[in-house]
Amino acid sequence: MSPFRIRLPRTRQALRRWLQGFLLLASLLMALSPDLRYYIWTFFEYPFHYKEYKHFGIRIPSGYSIHGIDVSKYQARIDWNRVKQMKVGGIKITFAFIKASEGTWMKDPQFGNNWENARKAGIIRGAYHYFYPDLNPRDQAILFTRMVRLRSGDLPPVVDIEEVRGMSKPQIQRYTLEFLRLLEKGYKVKPILYTNRDFYKNYFMDAQDFKDFRFWIAHYHVADFDMPGDANWHFWQHSDRGNVNGINERVDFDVFKGDTSDFRKICIP
Repeated sequence: MSPFRIRLPRTRQALRRWLQGFLLLASLLMALSPDLRYYIWTFFEYPFHYKEYKHFGIRIPSGYSIHGIDVSKYQARIDWNRVKQMKVGGIKITFAFIKASEGTWMKDPQFGNNWENARKAGIIRGAYHYFYPDLNPRDQAILFTRMVRLRSGDLPPVVDIEEVRGMSKPQIQRYTLEFLRLLEKGYKVKPILYTNRDFYKNYFMDAQDFKDFRFWIAHYHVADFDMPGDANWHFWQHSDRGNVNGINERVDFDVFKGDTSDFRKICIP
């Protein structure tokens, strides 16, 4: 018998007061800590079991041999062994981009688990930072590099930029480039730049400073992908509604443009 027991009040009135006090305390704690709110929600929403799916639940683009996903705290705790084992019609998950950080202070609470367990399961992993163009690029780089230690076989670091946040086009280009250069200097590898198709078209397509970077572009629910301006791209995020064994939430799906040899070349030596 467990030595830890919660004694509930015996009368209905006392029980009502006990519940009111408990809910008030929980509300105060969650208001003070967004991370605690997330963990409480995760505990009750996702008990210790994982869903199994017969299919991925989306249309997979044809002509690509290397498929992956990207995840963050919103997928909660993941059973990476089940992710690795899932195979439908010859398609399996080869790689995963994992959110590490955001802005200058936010750390994804699931990053540590995802980062270690994805590699243990045999998934090729990459880490990404959600970039705010209105915050100091150096401070954001410090946060990311303190969290992420890349090893041989990992994918290059990823900079995710999707918001203008009141900045002008020259400012967005300047600060994004500064952040990319800081990561390149720190990791000795050229980072990948993630954004959606329209953001790329409006802010990066005509900028020569970004021509040498690899691009990962989000463009959903189309049969094939054409890059604006016929520029080169390496990863395409084609859906945000996929199902994967071992993950209880919908997940983003990606493909790599190239074969196994091409994919191996962009990984950390």
